Amino acid sequence: MSPRKSDATRRRLLDAATADFAAHGIAGARVDRIAAAAGVNKAQLYAYFGDKLGLFGAVFRLHADAVVDSVPFTADDLPGYAVRLYDAAVERPELVRLATWAKLEGVATDNLATESSAGAAKLRAIAEAQRAGQVDASIEPRDVLALLIAMALAWSPSGLAAATTPGDTATDHDRRKRALSTAVSGAFRAGAGNPPQG
Repeated sequence: MSPRKSDATRRRLLDAATADFAAHGIAGARVDRIAAAAGVNKAQLYAYFGDKLGLFGAVFRLHADAVVDSVPFTADDLPGYAVRLYDAAVERPELVRLATWAKLEGVATDNLATESSAGAAKLRAIAEAQRAGQVDASIEPRDVLALLIAMALAWSPSGLAAATTPGDTATDHDRRKRALSTAVSGAFRAGAGNPPQG
């Protein structure tokens, strides 16, 4: 098989698997359904990804990397990052659904917030911004990042609020993004933290 044809086959499998995993979860996804949707046989799927969990890991990394690449991070603009992450979640809801299924089913995924090279760079940038007095230093960098992500995804399918969709009005999206920017700015502003007293 030529490299170009091999890449196209792999991409078809990843696209079919994304749809199946997002709709049915990991346990509910079916390898035969994914292979049929991609127009390949199961043996090819196993040759590329090993097993269903290997396929899920490849799908998850594909979408996570796309979001990381599309959402630039600067620690001196945490509100802007949160808003860009909100937009990315609206544009790529499959990542949020995949991450939610993984948590519900107890399947470990890379902790992209802290353990990837991109995550580690974010933590270093937050720590530097804390030292420079731009970000509240009373909160650990990993907790700043976790809270920031949770705030940005508050309206995602994994949040408890009504889930946002691309079809929501621009007014609704703008209202949420203004609220998000204001909340993040207040939450992480240097000097804003009041650590609980023991």
